[in-house]
Amino acid sequence: MKMKIIDRFNKKNTKMTFLNMDTMFYILHYVFLDFLLFSGCKAGSHEKQLLHHLLDAYNVLERPVVNESDPLQLSFGLTLMQIIDVDEKNQLLITNIWLKLEWNDMNLRWNSSEYGGVRDLRIPPHRLWKPDVLMYNSADEGFDGTYPTNVVVRNNGSCLYVPPGIFKSTCKIDITWFPFDDQRCEMKFGSWTYDGFQLDLQLQDESGGDISSFITNGEWELLGVPGKRNEIYYNCCPEPYIDITFAILIRRKTLYYFFNLIVPCVLIASMALLGFTLPPDSGEKLSLGVTILLSLTVFLNMVAETMPATSDAVPLLGTYFNCIMFMVASSVVSTILILNYHHRNADTHVMSEWIRIVFLYWLPCILRMSRPNQEAYELEKAEKKSQQIQSVELKERSSKSLLANVLDIDDDFRCNHSCIGATLPHQPTYYRTVYRQSDDGHIGEGRLHETISHSCFSSSAEYELALILKELRWITDQLKKEDESSDVTRDWKFAAMVVDRLCLIIFTLFTIIATLAVLISAPNFLVSSS
Repeated sequence: MKMKIIDRFNKKNTKMTFLNMDTMFYILHYVFLDFLLFSGCKAGSHEKQLLHHLLDAYNVLERPVVNESDPLQLSFGLTLMQIIDVDEKNQLLITNIWLKLEWNDMNLRWNSSEYGGVRDLRIPPHRLWKPDVLMYNSADEGFDGTYPTNVVVRNNGSCLYVPPGIFKSTCKIDITWFPFDDQRCEMKFGSWTYDGFQLDLQLQDESGGDISSFITNGEWELLGVPGKRNEIYYNCCPEPYIDITFAILIRRKTLYYFFNLIVPCVLIASMALLGFTLPPDSGEKLSLGVTILLSLTVFLNMVAETMPATSDAVPLLGTYFNCIMFMVASSVVSTILILNYHHRNADTHVMSEWIRIVFLYWLPCILRMSRPNQEAYELEKAEKKSQQIQSVELKERSSKSLLANVLDIDDDFRCNHSCIGATLPHQPTYYRTVYRQSDDGHIGEGRLHETISHSCFSSSAEYELALILKELRWITDQLKKEDESSDVTRDWKFAAMVVDRLCLIIFTLFTIIATLAVLISAPNFLVSSS
């Protein structure tokens, strides 16, 4: 029993010893933390006292000047970080900018030696007086797109306020030379309520805005950000109002537009030119021109969505596309004229003298065109005509000889018109065999004797020969008419070839001249495309 009591007492003492060790550890830990906090709080107490000293009696509505009649000097500048977007349709410029405002607040001065060497403070802007500088031409929904960062205040009273922001400003976009255009977008900053006698804005850097940290844009090249201080007297007030205006000068990079708009348009125009080299007999000449016209129309609709929708000026690219559109439409009309000429013939159209002179003599001579195998065709035509004449004469002679042999007369007989007229109404007589039936039913053979005069028979044959000769002459005339009709058809086809060649040359020159005129008239084309 005694031993149990001693063991229980030893266990209790052991537990108390562990408890005392834990307590000592926590005490030392808290002492160490208190020491650290005390040593850190020694410097923070000066800043706390300084803040109480500066802000307890500070009035954010008070303009911080020694004499109320003196203006507060405000140095203003900006740093352009990035051009986010240039909205041509809505006439807007969206940029990322850091503003830089510096002024001296006489109510925020202290002796740094009295506050543990504290030389500057970071104070939220709503706790201090700050100038109400805004961008006059802002298009932002909240009008002021800056983020309210802390104001850095130094012991001499100077305040530095650098608020970053996404600025959406109005910008007059001039699209006359689109896509080879330069734009000037102004950003006008000034106090909204203080006039020049109360707040004097000064340009921080005479060269303008800071662009050392500018992030390059893929569509626009930054040329510079010059700044200017302006004093404006409005009709409402005799006091001057001061503003700082920064002009963002940018130039469009045209490489994208050149390869995606101009080159496809030129290729479509060249396809329209190739239509003039297609033979009219192929049947695809007009359909090719209409297809090209429709494809160019669809392409122009896509381009119209890219170009700014404004009526202030006609873009250079739009003028070029309209010229190409006019050229393609004119090529379709010219193709219709060419097909009309090609399918004309002597039965439907008569070639006038001026068309013959212009399209068969003058223009072929100017265009250095000649009919293929013209000399051979003329020789073949003469031979064919002589062969036809010889054939007709041969047929006439053979007919006469045949009739002369039948009648046993000379080949050089002459037709007696009196005889022809006398004997034509009568039928010639001749011998023929007839069969007669007797009274007893016997069928016997007999001859009926009919006579014809040799002269009358000869006159009738001459009349038949005259009819034959008349038919031969009609056939000859028809062959001559066919030859003449073929010649007229060939003339119309050759005129169509001349018009085709003329249109090919004219529209090719028009396309080349229009393209070069657009590229040459564009300002800074080589600089922009590079």
